[in-house]
Amino acid sequence: MTVDLRERIADQMGRVRPELAELVAIRSVADPRQFPPEECARAARWVLDAFAGTGFADAELAEMADGSQAVLGSRRCPDPDAATVLLYAHYDVQPPLKEAEWRTPPFELTEVGGRWYGRGAADCKGNILMHLTALRALGDEVPVNLKLVVEGSEETTGALEGFVPGHADLLRADAILVGDAGNAAVGQPAVTVSLRGVADVIVHVEALASELHSGLFGGAAPDALAALVAMLATLRDPRGNTTVRGLDNTQVWPGAVYSPETFSADAGVLDGVSLLGDGTVADMLWSRPAVTILGIDCPPVLGSAPAITPRASARLNLRVPPGTQIGPAAEALVGQLHAVAPWGVHVRAEIEAPGSPFLAKTGGPAYQAIAAAMHEAYGRPMVTLGDGGSIPLCNVLADTYPDAELILMGVEEPLALIHAPNESVDPAEIAAMALTEALFLQRYAALAADPPSSGT
Repeated sequence: MTVDLRERIADQMGRVRPELAELVAIRSVADPRQFPPEECARAARWVLDAFAGTGFADAELAEMADGSQAVLGSRRCPDPDAATVLLYAHYDVQPPLKEAEWRTPPFELTEVGGRWYGRGAADCKGNILMHLTALRALGDEVPVNLKLVVEGSEETTGALEGFVPGHADLLRADAILVGDAGNAAVGQPAVTVSLRGVADVIVHVEALASELHSGLFGGAAPDALAALVAMLATLRDPRGNTTVRGLDNTQVWPGAVYSPETFSADAGVLDGVSLLGDGTVADMLWSRPAVTILGIDCPPVLGSAPAITPRASARLNLRVPPGTQIGPAAEALVGQLHAVAPWGVHVRAEIEAPGSPFLAKTGGPAYQAIAAAMHEAYGRPMVTLGDGGSIPLCNVLADTYPDAELILMGVEEPLALIHAPNESVDPAEIAAMALTEALFLQRYAALAADPPSSGT
């Protein structure tokens, strides 16, 4: 059956590219300040029609609290005792950012060097095509019940997080395939089992009533920008380890290795620039806290005057691994900023958009099935990864369906450059992950009926 499925998916790939091109051409950025909301509505209708054609006859558009639309649907198999699998993806995308930095038009799927470029090609429209291709390859031979949710504001408000608890029976499943992740590299199968928690901290520093001439007052008058720089400098040590008091920066990652050479290439680290921290790359990305300075409000270089800055602000992004509570961690960061502020400058801080870390339960029938499916599809064993990013919906799903197994998988490997200019997808990953999903649905049907002993 595997050979037959592989051939069926290969036959489908001629359809995948034009469909992905149609979907990428829809500028479904869920921010009406940047793109017309009609674009998201078009994408939602496209997704609904596509899945309706794969057996989700009851597919419908459900309006979320933020006005976005999620595509919901279900498909039953003849076996009354069959397990239920929920398929997840999202059709909204990040804005293209600086279009001048794109080598190809961001909303036009373009092939370069065997990869397909375009905003959303991987995150997450490539994963929508992964689901569709797997289902089309199986045809009427899907041995489990299916449910579907494809949301339209994952990149902005995450409105589905508020919808799930109040509609628990609608999406209830034994296993959930979260198609919003990816492999360790092209051709190296993996599932993501760990997500860092996240919070933004906005810090404001004030030292003077107004700007002062740097010649007349400089040397004695306190400089708010210099104070802010000194405060931010306490957040890392000379090796680059994050140093927020009360946060453990010594934990180690037990899963797959991420070599420094591969990471440097994936991240575009310039020659001669060192990686940060005393741990391995995987330790630093997936098991330890990290603070990133996202932006600073202060006079720009162009147009600046010889004046002392009276006030300055910074936006910081805090990531914490599973086992660390994001609320106390953000408070610890705020507490340190207050404690290290020099010269008695006035400090005010705000915590925004906290999201908890996530750690998947593994060892059940769904994980056994996905491991076997990936091994067969790729010809090599599956590994487990962490992800430095955050998907708050995963915690909502885990809390709402505590007995369900969540599997984070997809086509978004490091070269995809999701959220950045020149996002792309390797079509071989769409084919291999679609085969993986089809094989998973077959194997999970049998394993769910006679599950192995579960683990964590």
